[in-house]
Amino acid sequence: MRTEPGERTGPRGLARAARCARVLALAALLAAGLASPGVPAAEEAGDRYGADWESWRADTTVADTASVQRGARYFVSYCLGCHSLKYERWSRLGSDLGIPPDVLANQLLPPGDKPADYITSAMPDADAEAWFGKAPPDLSLMARARGKDYLYRYLMTFYVDPNSQTGANNLALPSSAMPAVLSELEGLKSAVYRQVGQPGANGTVTHEQVFDHFETIAPGRLTPAEYQQFVRDTVNFLDYVGEPDQLLRRALGVWVVLFLLVFTWLAWLVKREYWKDVH
Repeated sequence: MRTEPGERTGPRGLARAARCARVLALAALLAAGLASPGVPAAEEAGDRYGADWESWRADTTVADTASVQRGARYFVSYCLGCHSLKYERWSRLGSDLGIPPDVLANQLLPPGDKPADYITSAMPDADAEAWFGKAPPDLSLMARARGKDYLYRYLMTFYVDPNSQTGANNLALPSSAMPAVLSELEGLKSAVYRQVGQPGANGTVTHEQVFDHFETIAPGRLTPAEYQQFVRDTVNFLDYVGEPDQLLRRALGVWVVLFLLVFTWLAWLVKREYWKDVH
């Protein structure tokens, strides 16, 4: 388009320049939004982190072998001191996850354990009851009993509680006997509550405390995103331990359903052949 002399400095030129500036600014914002990863709503809110904790999901799959391998390493480092996996052998763990025998022996097996041994904790139950009030449960079937989403929320909702025997409490399992053993990774956070009035009989109002959000007291060695991935990998490993053959079961289940469909069709053909004279 041809520009008349003086148009660039006149009122029309200034209006056009302003429109161009707005378009360029909008394009820059859109480009920045596309280039940067999405931020969860809880992290965007900042001071409202954890308000939606009951909707958190693990979003894991045992088909992600690398995640399960990392979870196995995390379990040995942070969980095996108290918790056992009495239905899982070290050798089965190595073969399922593709861990070479030398790596399994050097990086995962505790001193004195053999590949054919079950994965058990060295902590005596009597000492655990004296220290924590109860023996830590075996985690072999915990993912199947509680669900992996519950385990994820449990490991994500520890907070500082001076009134607790261990100095920590948990939203998913209040008054949990387990201390916040992962606090060095996640950091320390406190739970903020708010008063909510509930109308009662005779016009009375009962006030109760409702969890509102978490506040960070001290950061940990991992960023929030890194800690979330740490928890997901650990939960993914426990999901695998609960049923090591679940991928095989699902793959085989497809063929079983197809066989049943074909068998039903054949049975219908036989029935039609036998009853054709009756009908």
